[in-house]
Amino acid sequence: MTLGLSAAAEGGAGEGSGGSGELPAGWARATLGELGVEVQPGFASGKHNRDGDGIVHLRPMNITRNGAIDLSDARYVMDESDRRVEYGDVIFNNTNSPALVGKTAWFGSLEPAAYSNHMTRLRGPEGLDSKFLAIQLHWLWFSGYFKTVLNNHVNQASVARKVLLATEIVVSPLPEQLRIVSEVEQQLDRIEAGETTLAVGLNKVEEFRKAVICSAIPDSLPSHWKSLTVGEAGSVDLGRQRHPTWHTGPDMKPYLRVANVFEDYIDTSDVKEMDFSGTNGRYHLRVGDVLLNEGQSPHLLGRPAIYRGDPEGAAFQNTLIRFRPNVDITPEWALLVFRRHMHTGRFMKESRITTNIAHLSAARLKTIEFPFPPIDEQEEIVKQVRQQLENADRMQAELGSVAQGSTRLRASLLHAAFTGALVPQDPADEPASVMLDRIRAVYGAKAPRKRAARKPRPTSPGQEELPS
Repeated sequence: MTLGLSAAAEGGAGEGSGGSGELPAGWARATLGELGVEVQPGFASGKHNRDGDGIVHLRPMNITRNGAIDLSDARYVMDESDRRVEYGDVIFNNTNSPALVGKTAWFGSLEPAAYSNHMTRLRGPEGLDSKFLAIQLHWLWFSGYFKTVLNNHVNQASVARKVLLATEIVVSPLPEQLRIVSEVEQQLDRIEAGETTLAVGLNKVEEFRKAVICSAIPDSLPSHWKSLTVGEAGSVDLGRQRHPTWHTGPDMKPYLRVANVFEDYIDTSDVKEMDFSGTNGRYHLRVGDVLLNEGQSPHLLGRPAIYRGDPEGAAFQNTLIRFRPNVDITPEWALLVFRRHMHTGRFMKESRITTNIAHLSAARLKTIEFPFPPIDEQEEIVKQVRQQLENADRMQAELGSVAQGSTRLRASLLHAAFTGALVPQDPADEPASVMLDRIRAVYGAKAPRKRAARKPRPTSPGQEELPS
């Protein structure tokens, strides 16, 4: 099997790769095995710590989506295994969730590190620049190639050693590899600077959205408003508990659960059914009912949305709480109150934590304060909030469009890099085929499992570790 670049071209996201098209003069295609790349898996660390005792132990989460190494959450081990990643090595994520297998980074620290058995260390031959290899493998991940060659297990996926060795890459003459790496790094620095600015903008939009919601209802209520409890403002009920005996029956209805209820919208892409016979409509929903998450991570506890009739005839599970407002309280006002309680942490104060999940019982919800202005003020405040949130939605959509453009730009850059379109070729450069001939002369047709030879580590402190 010699896939790699050609598979990325056919099925990858964005531009794809050079595929089976004609390569520039002096370039060649080869699998990692044909190139004699050393492939060494890591080891299970056992106990590790955050105190800095021992040496850094790299894990899959230390490789970012941009192909850098992030040690902001570093773990350390005392293990004396000789499996180390050193300056200039390539580190490959071989086991993770399917979407993350194949992330690759170049290791640029002068201090060696241990690495997880979910990762593989790669060392290429003389004539193959390690950054050139790392960037190209990470591009294969970015293009979606590794999704096509995974071994899938329960909640995990992996790339076998033989599959990795059979992965095909393109190789340019070594001087051109260095020119490509230099140009890619410069351009990626610019792209990532823009992405950082974009992330700041998206965070500010989210902060604006929360500020709009939280400031819509003052902490000190106007004198003509009433202060009720949630239980006084409407009825509060918990949904029906799931049970195997209700998976089939004469009164099957769609029901909503935590996975369906997000802030201000209900996701109906995955709605399950349950038998509700004999419940006398107790768990059925009406248009205008407000559903709140009963169990969630603490900062999302009480996440609310209005049931607006989709799916039709739905009921609800006991992971949700239903609030049905009194006639003089609009559902939109109730939704605003509950969104404010979620964002200010009011619901969190009433939570009970079990196995990392916060719970808000119906009984505790009933006792929480519920501001109650006249209905015309409710409608006016909700209208103003909606207008401001629509402005936030437009800003977020515009920034999202820029983010998609950044992804396309990254794909175009890497496509150009590995098809010979990024930097000019120099006819005086030694062709990559000469390097391949040298490798075949030393190792024969079959690449070695390991090589003792190792290029010396640099001693200059000028070589910096990759940014996180």
